[in-house]
Amino acid sequence: MTSLSDRDGDAVLHIVDPHQHFWNLAENPYPWLQGPERIPFRYGDYSPICKNYLPPDFRRDWGDGIVVDKTVHIEAEWDRASPVAETKWLEALSAREGLPTACVAFAQLDAPDAADIIAEQAASPLVRGIRCKPASTTDPRSARRGEPGSMDDSAWREGYAALKPNGLSFDLQTPWWHLDAAAELARDFPTTQIIINHTALPSDRSAEGLAGWRAGLERVAREPNVAIKISGIGLANQAWTVENNGPIIRDTISIFGTDRTMFASNFPVDSLIGDYATIFKGFAKSVEDLPDADRAKLLRENAIAIYRL
Repeated sequence: MTSLSDRDGDAVLHIVDPHQHFWNLAENPYPWLQGPERIPFRYGDYSPICKNYLPPDFRRDWGDGIVVDKTVHIEAEWDRASPVAETKWLEALSAREGLPTACVAFAQLDAPDAADIIAEQAASPLVRGIRCKPASTTDPRSARRGEPGSMDDSAWREGYAALKPNGLSFDLQTPWWHLDAAAELARDFPTTQIIINHTALPSDRSAEGLAGWRAGLERVAREPNVAIKISGIGLANQAWTVENNGPIIRDTISIFGTDRTMFASNFPVDSLIGDYATIFKGFAKSVEDLPDADRAKLLRENAIAIYRL
């Protein structure tokens, strides 16, 4: 296996992608992709991805010079009334197409049947963890602790407590201004692995916004059971560039280290702001000064270890 950066010339970049999605809109229910109304989204209009996206589409998107050896499918907001059905569909898809390698499934943690759904999800050979987005606010000024459905909510935490007995990790998608609650959650459940999604959403690139984001990462990174995926760092109405995103990448690695950080595509969602090769070669370019062993961790090895691939 080789890695690609400017110093590698035309070498093939072999990666493990720990955050991607598949969907078949003709057969399965995804309200956010199929409904007549579009939900508010950080990249703006997402109508270009409101179409089927399956392993052949994903493989075409890699482009020349990239091979994805394994992937982790993250729950794609299938109709919440039947979360285990998404897992069953992915099992059949994986058996037929060879992807995904594993998945992170959904369970509504504050629901009365959360423990039962978690156990049912954990029975699948594909499932490594659960994602349930906790309640959050749209900006740091309105953030409050203890809200219903938040990481402080006792009902939500009761569901969360069922992860460890089932051998599951937790994928956390929340803005950086809620990472104080995430740090407390990690301390209270020290044997449950947390993986922060999308770099804790550093969409505000003002000096104030970046300072708050870095402080949030520093706080939660003190907890040894927290890792992070660098993904979802595009900016609305701007193409993905190393100039825009290199500082975010390097700051994240500086805070979390190379043993707890992973690069991920968030495809097809991030196809809205960049093609697959641009994003992954941009990741590689941003860390070209690191030793080969560290680059391999970021591109492959950490994902394999953390998601038990």
